[in-house]
Amino acid sequence: MGFEGVIGQETVRKRLTELVEEQRLPHALLFCGPKGCGKMATAMSFAAYLLTKESSSPNAEAMLRTWQHPDLHFSYPVIRPAGTSAEHKMTSDDFSEHWNTMVNHSLYFSLDQWLEQMNAANQQAIIGVGESDSLIRKLSLKASQGLYKVSIIWLPERMNAECANKLLKIIEEPPQQTVFIMVCEAPEQLLETILSRTQRIDFKGIDTTAIEKALIEKRGLEEDTAHRIARIANGNWLKALEELDANNENRLYLDMFIMLMRLAYQRNIKELKNWSDTVAGYGRERQKGMLTYFLHLIRENFMFNFRIADLNYMTEEEEKFAKNFARFINEANVIEISDLFSKAIRDIGQNANGKIVFFDIALRMIVLLLQK
Repeated sequence: MGFEGVIGQETVRKRLTELVEEQRLPHALLFCGPKGCGKMATAMSFAAYLLTKESSSPNAEAMLRTWQHPDLHFSYPVIRPAGTSAEHKMTSDDFSEHWNTMVNHSLYFSLDQWLEQMNAANQQAIIGVGESDSLIRKLSLKASQGLYKVSIIWLPERMNAECANKLLKIIEEPPQQTVFIMVCEAPEQLLETILSRTQRIDFKGIDTTAIEKALIEKRGLEEDTAHRIARIANGNWLKALEELDANNENRLYLDMFIMLMRLAYQRNIKELKNWSDTVAGYGRERQKGMLTYFLHLIRENFMFNFRIADLNYMTEEEEKFAKNFARFINEANVIEISDLFSKAIRDIGQNANGKIVFFDIALRMIVLLLQK
């Protein structure tokens, strides 16, 4: 098996196969890069490449088609469902059916999609110490199908301290022929000792031409439509897929952004309170996703004022709103508004009261929109 499911990233693919061919493959790799660039798709495809290249089993490819090879181990953030005993140490195995459903649907997915798959509601997902204990037990066994055992750890930055320290020990002294592939979006949150024991491979966003080609070949789009979506995607295949979904979450976020800005401009305190109560009812991960989207729109509306098309990456709906709204985002307030949303993302991540956070945003926007 090869890298047929990976969009673009030819340079990374070539580097990985050369490491194997030249027998320079390190025991721990760290894949870093922006959301939607195909880090996980590449990790899974590379794992399949390793497990079939040196396999003595004729069934290896068949098992990998459903990602259930005995020498391939996935670790990922999970929640603790209501009613679960506090004594039970949650592991990836507790959600293996949910995981298999998701990865068999697509090699490209986001944390939000995974949380939805788990019915996480308001919970934040982590990788706890139970996972490191489970992984150590699994990797102590001899490879059953060939030469390699592969451990893919998705979002290792979500490991708690106890898990990270236990995992560090096995990375320092790995079982024979074990390859760790960590797929990370926030490497600065990892322990420095883990970073120093991995070989980091940085991914760039997917080339626009590669996304355009994939949209035409995989989704059957016309060239003009594929080109516009590929440009908006800005290297992110997940963003491209969102643009194809008529009910994608960003359209909800856009509606909430427009409502916030209009109510703030009107100084409608009562309705701003209703707005803040509504978004406070979203799950925390969804709230952070919405605020991140708001940050994107602030940047795009500010750049829209320069009237240089190549600087803007907006959908038709976003651009339609920007034609009248962009003038309110200027040099006097763009940094302060951006800081306001960034601080809110941090506060929500630290379990701050959502009603307070969002009503504070609403009130501050009344003042900020007047600054010129």
